[in-house]
Amino acid sequence: MDMIQRFIQAIEDAQTIILSTHIFPDADGIGSEISLCSALNKLGKNAKCIMEEPLLERYKYLDPDDHVIGLCERDQHFPHKPDLIIVVDTNTILRTGGGFSKFASEMDCPIFYIDHHPCSEKIQDNHCIDTTAAATGQLVGSIIEKLGVEFDQKIALPLYTAILIDTSSFRYPTVTAETHRMIAKFLDTGIEPPIAYNGIYGTKKIQHMHLLGEVLSTTNCNKTEDVSWIVLHKDVMDEYHTDIEDTHAFINHLLVLDHMKVACMFRDDGNSVKISLRSNGDYDVGVVAIGLGGGGHSHSAATVIMKNGKTLDQVIEETVSKIEEIIS
Repeated sequence: MDMIQRFIQAIEDAQTIILSTHIFPDADGIGSEISLCSALNKLGKNAKCIMEEPLLERYKYLDPDDHVIGLCERDQHFPHKPDLIIVVDTNTILRTGGGFSKFASEMDCPIFYIDHHPCSEKIQDNHCIDTTAAATGQLVGSIIEKLGVEFDQKIALPLYTAILIDTSSFRYPTVTAETHRMIAKFLDTGIEPPIAYNGIYGTKKIQHMHLLGEVLSTTNCNKTEDVSWIVLHKDVMDEYHTDIEDTHAFINHLLVLDHMKVACMFRDDGNSVKISLRSNGDYDVGVVAIGLGGGGHSHSAATVIMKNGKTLDQVIEETVSKIEEIIS
């Protein structure tokens, strides 16, 4: 049985279905759950997206039918006991957040995962997991096709946005001809790439450009120029009243550097440092992230390192040294 058939079998006897995604969700998780929820409702299922926290205002344009609610709103808007919980863009219930994890345990129903992140063979063999997919949104698009539900703009826009974001505008090596064939089907519904791009990335104020300039001015590299990095200081984020979501793409500016193998963004969060990692595909930053206590894809990964009394500069120096050891 292939993985999409496993999904079809999982929903066959389920009438009431709750969908969710990981905590601090990105557009891939949000877009995937919204589109799949819409498709399941079209099939006559009683489906709703419930997340640890309510949907951020910046993503609400992807959800015109209000499929997504926060866990705190469940009693009022969706008090039904689910027959099935579907979790997208992660393969562990722990990543959905403490509140939702507890809720899922109390519901005592099957949980099915749809994801493209690495996981154990046991999870992969029993769920819909494809680590070669460019985005979870691509997987969900294939599932919706198999369900026999036609794409419309309400289904296509969240999935197009999911793939757009998770591939950094189609620049990662996981993007294939199949990815673009799926994108073409979304565009056939009438969604427009410029509108979709501006919707998710947003139009920016001049202060955003000043912040980007200040962050890019921190660009540095090691002696061999194969590890490069930028730094996002906490006081700078406070000064510009920065939404963290608006800084995620800053690291992608490093991908144009000559000789670069691993790009890093160090974000000072006070007691900890969030380290984002990117590569052009020649080096597996997922392996690098695992070596640093994190994880992710071969081209995009992350970890968090506690300062434990160290300065940010000390964390950067030690991290770059570890990265050099790993890639050598």
